[in-house]
Amino acid sequence: MTESLASPPGPHPPGALTGRVALVAGATRGAGRGIAVELGARGATVYVTGRSTRGRRSEYDRPETIEETAELVTAAGGRGIAIVADHLVPEQVEAVVGRIDAEQGRLDVLVNDIWGAERLFEWESPVWEHDLDKGLRLLRLAVETHAVTSHFAVPLLLREPGGLVVEMTDGTAEYNASRYRVSFFYDLAKSSVLRMAFALGHELGPRGASAVALTPGWMRSEIMLDAFEVTEATWRDALVKQPHFAISETPSYVGRAVAALAGDPERARWNGQSLSSGQLAGVYGFTDLDGSRPDAWRYMVEVQDPGRPADATGYR
Repeated sequence: MTESLASPPGPHPPGALTGRVALVAGATRGAGRGIAVELGARGATVYVTGRSTRGRRSEYDRPETIEETAELVTAAGGRGIAIVADHLVPEQVEAVVGRIDAEQGRLDVLVNDIWGAERLFEWESPVWEHDLDKGLRLLRLAVETHAVTSHFAVPLLLREPGGLVVEMTDGTAEYNASRYRVSFFYDLAKSSVLRMAFALGHELGPRGASAVALTPGWMRSEIMLDAFEVTEATWRDALVKQPHFAISETPSYVGRAVAALAGDPERARWNGQSLSSGQLAGVYGFTDLDGSRPDAWRYMVEVQDPGRPADATGYR
């Protein structure tokens, strides 16, 4: 992810979230890191959790660390606080929330971005051929972690009115409803998170808080850039291998979507809904780092899925 803010973030200036406290669960890299940094850029105190530290890597065995994410939050203008935690261990999650309560006495934004399963799903493998242990662990990482985190964090979030829960997923409810997503286990995981936001919306709405599901488009995460053997500076070189990558976006884009939601005094209007980064950019006016507004899910429906030649004109 590009570490600096290269374009105006939109309608909510630096300092707009000063005094707000956020927990971004699963913030070591990718969308979680992008979200944490953009919340920090608007002055929020952001607790970030993950399993990869400077002293020990998770099974991903990648260089990104949760300490680095916290430092990027602080450098962006907020206050970043790293906590090492495995969200499959209830006692660790309870301790995270207990620390936030002790240090801040409030929680305004909860982002459930825990995933960690890129190496577990098998593309287009039916359930009877997919490795069962990998599939079940994928579900635990993608679904159980979110439920555990909400169980412990939501009571603190409800202490002050206006709290926001963001469930990160892949695909909008409309898109996923009629399309097979990768494999049985992947499809089930992403659909479950969408439904989780819907259910949370029903439970939080009457209590003065809101929940949404949010998806980025084709995101240029650290893992994706490595897969294409490019960097953020050279990402367009990947178009030779995959022309539709032209619609891709940085993790900062979905981060700005979360920051815009958190800064919107009328965010309850979105309660229970499924949203995308491109959709919210059109509403709130923020851009990606290059000043564009990619609308990946409209592009996929109108260009990529029908098999038309790659052309992002009019979609970013």
